[in-house]
Amino acid sequence: MTFAPTHAFVPAAGLGTRMRHLTADRPKPLIEVAGRTLLDRVLDRIGAAGIQRAVVNVHYEADQVVEALACRTMPTITISDERDQLLDTGGGVAKALSKLGNAPFLIHNSDSIWIDTGTPRALPALFAAWSNGAMDCLMLLAETTSSIGYDGQGDFAMAPDGRLARRRDGTHAPYVFTGVSVTAPQMFDGAPQGEFSINVLWDRAIREGRLFGMVLDGRWMHVGTPEALAEASALLAATSERE
Repeated sequence: MTFAPTHAFVPAAGLGTRMRHLTADRPKPLIEVAGRTLLDRVLDRIGAAGIQRAVVNVHYEADQVVEALACRTMPTITISDERDQLLDTGGGVAKALSKLGNAPFLIHNSDSIWIDTGTPRALPALFAAWSNGAMDCLMLLAETTSSIGYDGQGDFAMAPDGRLARRRDGTHAPYVFTGVSVTAPQMFDGAPQGEFSINVLWDRAIREGRLFGMVLDGRWMHVGTPEALAEASALLAATSERE
């Protein structure tokens, strides 16, 4: 039977400093790209994939995010409030764990969008590739050279069985993490308290051979700067979107 998560965590608490003037009066997830906000694009994709509940964390301009989500019905939204302290990528998920159920769940960054070119689409393919006994985390990866809004040296190399290794210093890696993954709640066993980066847990999973990847069959866009926003908007406007 194919695995299908029922819950997702959508980080929406960041400060969006690289967006400069665009986030002076609004949080980054509420910036529009080709007519829809980043957050709505992600939640629409999650809902279309059959995920019933999404936990969204808030910090910067939190009231705007809460108001924007008030009318959504699919998926059902629960807020994880980080107004008092921004908890970073790992601490934010850890705070929300009690709202995410006991089964593996999806994490989907709010600035990660793509155009699917494969069949099945990326999220169903990711769910089908999940192995509950073998994996702590299964990442959706994109090819470094073809991604929009990304100019780094890559994040991971991947073995034939899908296991991931970090890029070595001074080298290039073929794949970049899209900000989308299936994660087992057990990965957070023994996690630090309070604010911490999820990289701590990924590194442990790598050492234990439990961090895996799947390559996106499509065009990934990291909407992290005004320039990337313009490029993504132009591509989506010129393409028959297959999201």
